[in-house]
Amino acid sequence: MYQNWDELEACCHACTNCNLCKTRKNVVVGVGNREAEVLFIGEGPGENEDLQGEPFVGRGGQLLDKMLHAIDLDRNKNIYIANIVKCRPPQNRDPLPEEQEACIQWLRNQVALIRPKIIVCLGRIAGMKLIKPDLKITKEHGIFFEKNGVWMMATLHPAALLRNPAQKPGAFDDFLKLREKIKEVCQQTYSDI
Repeated sequence: MYQNWDELEACCHACTNCNLCKTRKNVVVGVGNREAEVLFIGEGPGENEDLQGEPFVGRGGQLLDKMLHAIDLDRNKNIYIANIVKCRPPQNRDPLPEEQEACIQWLRNQVALIRPKIIVCLGRIAGMKLIKPDLKITKEHGIFFEKNGVWMMATLHPAALLRNPAQKPGAFDDFLKLREKIKEVCQQTYSDI
């Protein structure tokens, strides 16, 4: 376990724990406030993220930013965004279980350094890995679970919302629930607004 961000990021960038390292352009460690009380976690980088080295920068990321903005959250100010795997799976496929296992240590270390009060899982893969293996994203999105003193919620992945716009209102309701939970359990997130 690395005690500071510089060591963590340097070692993460040099990682060869799974075959995803062979096809990546960039390791996508994360972005945002390293002292955030709210941590968003997706499944892994897509093509745009791999090229730019930052999570959620494509069309899905633009939608995510709009939803965040609507509840006074900003990736550059009061949240942190990371992924289960730090390298892009080929053709944006789901990360394989062995790839998730090879990479999860980096995320665990990020969580240990940030010590968030709330974790939002963006999509089915992150929700199943972090909340519970049998999570049903379409039925259980927006529901908070408490694990080891951290509130966790899964919501629909922004890319899924682009494919199925009819699900946007339900996902936005999740963000409204998140705003209420932040007001309930976080001291700093909305303090600078």
